[in-house]
Amino acid sequence: MRVKRWLLLVPVGAFAIVVGVVLLANIKVFEYLNGAASIAFIKFGIHLDRPSTYVPISLVLIIFGLALIFISLRQVVRSIVSVVDPSARNKLAEMVFQKRSLAQGKRIVVIGGGTGLSTMLRGLKQYTSNICAVVTVTDDGGSSGVLQRELGMLPPGDIRNCLVALADAEPLMTELFQYRFDAGSSSLQGHSFGNLLIAAMTSITGDFEKAVKETSNILAIRGRVLPSTVERVTLHAELADGTIADGETNIVKSGQPIKHVFITPADAQPLEEALHAIRLADAVVIGPGSVYTSIIPNLLVKGIADAIADSDATKIYVCNVMTQPGETDGYSASKHVEAVADHAERRIFSYVLVNKQVPSEELLAKYREQGAELVMPDVDKIREMGYRPVVGDYISETEVVRHNPDSLAEAILRLIY
Repeated sequence: MRVKRWLLLVPVGAFAIVVGVVLLANIKVFEYLNGAASIAFIKFGIHLDRPSTYVPISLVLIIFGLALIFISLRQVVRSIVSVVDPSARNKLAEMVFQKRSLAQGKRIVVIGGGTGLSTMLRGLKQYTSNICAVVTVTDDGGSSGVLQRELGMLPPGDIRNCLVALADAEPLMTELFQYRFDAGSSSLQGHSFGNLLIAAMTSITGDFEKAVKETSNILAIRGRVLPSTVERVTLHAELADGTIADGETNIVKSGQPIKHVFITPADAQPLEEALHAIRLADAVVIGPGSVYTSIIPNLLVKGIADAIADSDATKIYVCNVMTQPGETDGYSASKHVEAVADHAERRIFSYVLVNKQVPSEELLAKYREQGAELVMPDVDKIREMGYRPVVGDYISETEVVRHNPDSLAEAILRLIY
């Protein structure tokens, strides 16, 4: 109730300001006040048509109105803060400051999919909330593939990972979103809670794009996550032996080097929101992620590569740190760059972030057993191709070799500024 009472003073103050401005503009509103009021003015010798009279009165009214509004709003804020736990007030102020600072951050569009992209997003969200992740929708394996086949929806897996990476929600909420059912022979086995929630939201809203936006609100993400297209597309690959592999899962399992990939339908349309974000971006970051199954499929959607090429943004490709079995066996850094550039068919980036840090021999041995190797940083060849390599220590060495989100974000921000 106290808040309502203080808010009532705001229109009173606004009225006082309006009256003061009218008098200051020398609009003789009192000429229409005949009768008793006019007699009173004459009696006391007050002449409202004289500047010496109406200027001081108008200034007093304006100052009074501004003071009234300031005091009422301050009291409203105090009334609201008074119900907050004293120990949380400093945290509240810090959160407000942080959100204001992030809202003024650079506009960054990231393009890709998989764990590589979500890892980078965790670093970038510390510097800006103006992030737009454009994510591939060609995954046909695991939980995403099952939901796609049974419900006819787009695969939610990569989008879910990006939503969680950008989430501002409590840790328990993000943990719940990533929870994967392991119920033996149950039909839920292998499904993640987040995938099921997006599926349910798609059914409720009747639209996958709206479902992603509503889920973004639940997680209070910093930025936006958009599918590269809302059309159902299938990824195909021409292999070294001339055969065609259909679907992401079959491409990876083929065991054959990949010549090139393509999607059907070939004229799949992108989201206009994604194209608009690319046009306004301060930076467009491509990767990291599986070259043929996470990055390139986005560039094959009609209009996306053109929008990147035409953008005035700083354009960066983040090269993977490890090769991917069945997809980029034996690829050096320049070979990754070549694959992306050839499929885009136009120049869509100028900088290439290349890792030079070498993990421990024990960790490398573990990866060799799985058929993966450290990507060789052949930066001289990248320069010969006309790109500018930015070499650094970009990995975070734990049980796995992945990009360090903080190192990547710092390198990207340095290039933007």
